[in-house]
Amino acid sequence: MGSSDAPARIRVLAARLLPDAAAVDAADSVPEAHLRALAGAGLYGAFAPAALGGLGLDERELRLTVEELASGCLATTFVWAQHFRLLGAMLDPGTPAGLRDELLPAVVRGEVRGGVALAGLLPGPPRLSARPVDGGWLVDGQAPWVSGWGIVDMLVVAARGPADTIVTLLADAKEQPGLTADRQRLAAVNASVTVQLSFAGLFVPGSRFIGQQPYDPVRAQSEGLRLNGSLALGVGRRCCALLGPSPLDAELGSCRAELDASGTDGMPAARARASEFAVRAAHALAVRRGSRSALAGDDAERLSREAGFLLVFGSRPAIKDHLLRLLAPVAG
Repeated sequence: MGSSDAPARIRVLAARLLPDAAAVDAADSVPEAHLRALAGAGLYGAFAPAALGGLGLDERELRLTVEELASGCLATTFVWAQHFRLLGAMLDPGTPAGLRDELLPAVVRGEVRGGVALAGLLPGPPRLSARPVDGGWLVDGQAPWVSGWGIVDMLVVAARGPADTIVTLLADAKEQPGLTADRQRLAAVNASVTVQLSFAGLFVPGSRFIGQQPYDPVRAQSEGLRLNGSLALGVGRRCCALLGPSPLDAELGSCRAELDASGTDGMPAARARASEFAVRAAHALAVRRGSRSALAGDDAERLSREAGFLLVFGSRPAIKDHLLRLLAPVAG
């Protein structure tokens, strides 16, 4: 790990986020103080090398960090995790050097925060497309789930390009000619400020071009699945802590181990199991707490909504199929 005191800083931050979880759940946006605290702990540069000012977390450490922070405040963690794609792009040697030189230090420090608009990766007909024009690219279509609007500074946009490719671009995260936003009201993590973006000939200059590669639907459907599973583990972990010692503690560990051990083929089943576990843990907590859990703002009520949200967030057809087999098994 790039910073020897990083685990302690992460534990302190998770403990700081926890008392605010109910207030953030009821808020219109994640508080700026939480975002500054993430930056102060170095977490916008979570997996950047220490030589570049990052924490140097490896994959396992990053997964555990996401889980721990999500157990404190899911909405804050959810918005922060969107930054990883921008950070990854700025660390990728394949990204144009001029763009990396311009943005990398600020991205690592959290002075430039990243979000994502990845509708071009979805299977089927392109929902988001990019075509080259003189001096840059024009982007058209819709991105239905873009989080952190008004919180993040730049969007990593993945759109279908010519010859069945994925074109990755960097766009300013604000309404502008060719880009409009409509707020989506969510049943959980609404403070993530999630919007539907409509692109109508948004011009992205060539200086904001990140890269272009063949569209690989298998990779597009598997990318990011493990880390998203840490969000469900975080919700389950908080439920276990509130319940006290129970067999669910061991199940949390087995879900984590299954996710860690799963490759591309096994990941949908592991993700489904983690999400289903979070729902059961939240419902067990609700039963344990009794009628209090029916009150809006109660921990069990909020965690039940968050676990339900994570059944469908970042899902894929294969995860859905596995979840339905767990939740609604068909006889025979």
